Amino acid sequence: MFSTKKVMVASMTTILALGALVPVADAAGVKSASKSYQTSKQKKAYTYAKKMLKQNKDGLTSKGKMFSKAAYPTTGAASGYSDFLLGLKKQGYKFTKSQKKLVKKNLVISKKSDPATLATAIIGLQAIGVNPTKYKPAGAKKSLNLVNTLYKKSMTKQTVNVQSQTLIAVSSNKTFKKPSKAAFSKTSLSKRIAKNQQSNHGWAYNNTVASVDSDTTAMAVTALGMGKSHNGVVTKAAKQGRNYLKKNIYKSGAFGYTYNGKENPNANSTAEAIIALSTNKATAKLINQKAIKSAQKATPLRNMLGYVQHAGTIKGAYSMTLAYGQVSVATAAYHNGKYTNKFVYQFK
Repeated sequence: MFSTKKVMVASMTTILALGALVPVADAAGVKSASKSYQTSKQKKAYTYAKKMLKQNKDGLTSKGKMFSKAAYPTTGAASGYSDFLLGLKKQGYKFTKSQKKLVKKNLVISKKSDPATLATAIIGLQAIGVNPTKYKPAGAKKSLNLVNTLYKKSMTKQTVNVQSQTLIAVSSNKTFKKPSKAAFSKTSLSKRIAKNQQSNHGWAYNNTVASVDSDTTAMAVTALGMGKSHNGVVTKAAKQGRNYLKKNIYKSGAFGYTYNGKENPNANSTAEAIIALSTNKATAKLINQKAIKSAQKATPLRNMLGYVQHAGTIKGAYSMTLAYGQVSVATAAYHNGKYTNKFVYQFK
């Protein structure tokens, strides 16, 4: 889930349009992902991801690192690493001491870190079994409570993507407490995100209706679900956001973004939508059990897994770290077709 819109926007000019998966429709009119199909695709991606972590490679080049202060001086890690680590955890991976050390050694975190960096670290560290409320950054003499630090960051001028990331992070563990002098609460942040919803019921990274897209909308819906606010404005916004996603699924069963007037279905966008749909019992059934639209060729889960290639790589990914992470987290969010109100980004 933890997609950074700034990375996507910056990379759009270099992304090749992905071909939509068009499987043969079954008797029900929509192709679903069978258990064997899910197992096969997950195993391939998981095997490739384990190699990436073992070699500390980004999966795209022979030299690219996943964790490196030299390569990423402001964060110490590649975009999407938190979903990557969480995806491995959800597939039962056991992180070694050396791997935990690799992550902790390279993460660049301090009181001055921006909200997005803090939110990502909170999820990533929990994935490898490290408590972000008692985290000692590399080279620091004292531990730092990343949750308290994040709570004290103003959300007023942040993008809706950062607001969503923040809400997901502070809601990811029931033991997290809002500190005194916090700049926001989960309820106030949920209301702020709801307020940023556009007239077409979607969300945009720059809060304009012309830029509304499925990725930003899915993140907002996931965040509002995580926040668990019972405020009427918030619950209405979440429902309308889910309706936006249902309306904007492609006939192939994929989700995507529009750039220069061209639709671009892809694994990442589809994964984000799956995670968002998993936060509601009714829409969770749309992930792999029934069609959302008439003439829909495949379910979102079937379509997304179709991007997993024989080698375990994700077709068309501009960040293999992010792509594997989101695909694996989305598969975990599906929860084998059984709805649960403990969402995929919740640890306790």
